[in-house]
Amino acid sequence: QLQASGGGFVQPGGSLRLACAASGRTFSSLGMGWFRQAPGKEREFVAVITRSGRITSYADSVKGRFTISRDNAKNTVYLQMNSLKPEDTAVFYCAGTDNVLPPLASDEYPYWGQGTLVTVSS
Repeated sequence: QLQASGGGFVQPGGSLRLACAASGRTFSSLGMGWFRQAPGKEREFVAVITRSGRITSYADSVKGRFTISRDNAKNTVYLQMNSLKPEDTAVFYCAGTDNVLPPLASDEYPYWGQGTLVTVSS
């Protein structure tokens, strides 16, 4: 089970940190990803991280602004979001996969959190 938290309202240029806590299975065996879905749009890839945390990958739209990380001792994956823009407004979801290299396609993730809303507006 995955539980996402940390969403909220922030002004453009602000920061938020999302967290996704895992329970019910060995967190360190999961590759993890963050995805988002804006109103009227399809769910899209944001960032992924391998089991160990050594390899990460980002969507071009967030590269340099967002950082994905994980703490396997706390069974938690994070998404630090800086320099937020109005176009970042979306429901953010965390997802887990048994794949060694976390895929970028959301339909390859069998485990999903419930989503947390991020609103960026002045």
